[in-house]
Amino acid sequence: MYPAALVMPMKAELTDNGFEELLTPDQVDETLKGAGTTLVMINSVCGCSAGSARPGVLMAVAHSEKKPDRLTTSFAGFDTAAIQQIRTHLLPYPPSSPAIALFKDGQLVHFIERHMIEGRPAQMIAANLVDAFEQYC
Repeated sequence: MYPAALVMPMKAELTDNGFEELLTPDQVDETLKGAGTTLVMINSVCGCSAGSARPGVLMAVAHSEKKPDRLTTSFAGFDTAAIQQIRTHLLPYPPSSPAIALFKDGQLVHFIERHMIEGRPAQMIAANLVDAFEQYC
């Protein structure tokens, strides 16, 4: 478990921009089974979260004409029960953080794993998400 002092500013980067935190397994299930589209940003302390994942997600949401109905986030290594439950919805993909998932009507329709984030600029992550928003939102 990471210390709150380390995690809270990284959480705030998303929650200050309209992302709702998923903190419990029940919250995860209730949110993901909802009609429409839900973006889930699995946040983490790793450098690729700060360098491209969080900025890329924020760019995509800010610059896309179509947007998910719900913007959500949970923090790996901190919101452990919620993350475990999110990962059940991501099967058969292995655990990955950071990661970005788009669900439509309860089904996973787009997933960006850590290996697709590492070494890529935020603009590339944003472009990937904007394309997904255009297709599914």
